[in-house]
Amino acid sequence: MENVIIIGTGPAGYTAAIYSARADLTPLILTGSQPGGQLTTTTDVENFPGFPDGIMGPELMQKMQQQAERFGARVENGIAVTNIEQNEDKSFTVHAHNVFSTDDVKTYQTKTVIIASGASARYLGLPGEEELVKSGAGLTACATCDGAFYRDVPVCVIGGGDSAAEEATFLTKFASKVYLIHRRDELRASKIMAARALANEKIEPVWNSGVTDYLLDDNKRIRAVKLKNTVDGSESELELEGVFMAIGHTPNTDFVNKELVDLDDSGYILQIPGKTATKTPGIYAAGDVADTVYRQGITAAGQGCAAALEAEHYLTNLEG
Repeated sequence: MENVIIIGTGPAGYTAAIYSARADLTPLILTGSQPGGQLTTTTDVENFPGFPDGIMGPELMQKMQQQAERFGARVENGIAVTNIEQNEDKSFTVHAHNVFSTDDVKTYQTKTVIIASGASARYLGLPGEEELVKSGAGLTACATCDGAFYRDVPVCVIGGGDSAAEEATFLTKFASKVYLIHRRDELRASKIMAARALANEKIEPVWNSGVTDYLLDDNKRIRAVKLKNTVDGSESELELEGVFMAIGHTPNTDFVNKELVDLDDSGYILQIPGKTATKTPGIYAAGDVADTVYRQGITAAGQGCAAALEAEHYLTNLEG
C-alpha cells in the first residue's frame, strides 16, 4: 500500500513529490506518456525563479525529478492511468497500463492520490507542429512564457476568445506587429477585452481567415503562415516569425472517476475553494489540470506543494 501516488510529472507533480518525499512518505510518481509535462516542449524558460540566465524546459524538469528522487520519491516511466476507484476502507486502487502496450495492465493500492496530469494546449493539427514546438522554431501556446523571445519582429495570435485578445495585447510589449487571426469577422472575446485589443495600434485583426500551413526558412524556423479565407476560399501568405496558439487547452482528465472527482464543463477538476482537495477526502488536484486562469510553471509548483502538505495532513489524521 502506497502512501501517495502522484499522477503526472510537470512542476506540480514533481513539487508534490519533493514535499511528500521530504515528509518521508516515499511517493510513487506515474509519469504518463509525457514525462515532465508541457515544459519539456519548451526551450528557454526565463520566468522560473532561481535561474537568472534562464533554463531549458527539459533540464528544469530533470532537475526537479532528481531533487524528488534524492529524498526518496520513486518514478515509474511510461505508465498511463486509466481509472481510480475507492476501496471499502477509503483507500484507492489506481488502474493503469504501459503507454506502449495497453495489454500490460497494472494496478496500485494507495492511501492518497495527487492528480497533476496537466492540460494540453490545442493546436491546429497541421503537419510538423510537434517538431516546431519542441525545437523552439516559432510555434508556441504561451505568450507569457515566450513573448520576450520575439522582440521587434511580427507575430500572430490564432484565436478569437478572451485568451487570444489577452495574449495579443501582452505581445505588443515585445513584437513589432501582432496579427490576430480569427475564422470569423468579430472576436468571441468579452467586449472589454476585444475593445482593448482592437484599440491597440500594434494589433491588426485578420478576419475570416484560418492558417493552413507554416512556411519555414532555411533554418527550419517559421517565416510566414499560409492563410485561407473562410468566406471566398482565397489563399495568401502572411510574413511573421512567431505563431502563438490561443484556441484553448484540454485538461488531461479522461481517466478521472466522475463519482470521486467533480469536473467543470471544460473538464477541469474542481477543487474545494482555497485548497487542492477534491470532493473525495484523500484525492487532490494540482497544477494545470485544475487551473483555468494562470497556467504557469511556478503556480503549478505552488499547487503541488499545497497538495503534498494537505495529503500529509490527511495521512497524519488517518493514523491518528
